[in-house]
Amino acid sequence: MVRGSNGWRINRQMTIKLTICSTCGRAGSHMAATRSEGDRLADAVEAGIAARGHGPAIVRFQCLWACKSACTVLIEGVGRNGYLAGGFTPDAAAATALLDWADAYAASTDGNVPYGQWPDGMKGHFIARLPAPGGQHKGNER
Repeated sequence: MVRGSNGWRINRQMTIKLTICSTCGRAGSHMAATRSEGDRLADAVEAGIAARGHGPAIVRFQCLWACKSACTVLIEGVGRNGYLAGGFTPDAAAATALLDWADAYAASTDGNVPYGQWPDGMKGHFIARLPAPGGQHKGNER
């Protein structure tokens, strides 16, 4: 176990993954033709992981089909509910919020992080909560 920058206990054995849409670009953005905002967000998250010395696995994926909410990230872990979040700017502040959320997510038993523990930079960015793969629903079943 290690402690994240926000004090969360992180189990290095738990695999948490952030899948970042590498083709994302918000409407009206002035990005360079060869560098999407999604790629720039992934770069910022990877720089944040390097600075912390720990973090989730990062996967760059071409199009998560959430273009109205670019830049988009899927947060998931084995046996945990996943979360699709978007509307991020490709900068260090967004990367910090995503990594702080990943720390809280990793510290939870089922992927459900109470609202009061959400980093401010994540509030208003969630698009969907996705059931854990394999029918292992975690919370709010009926």
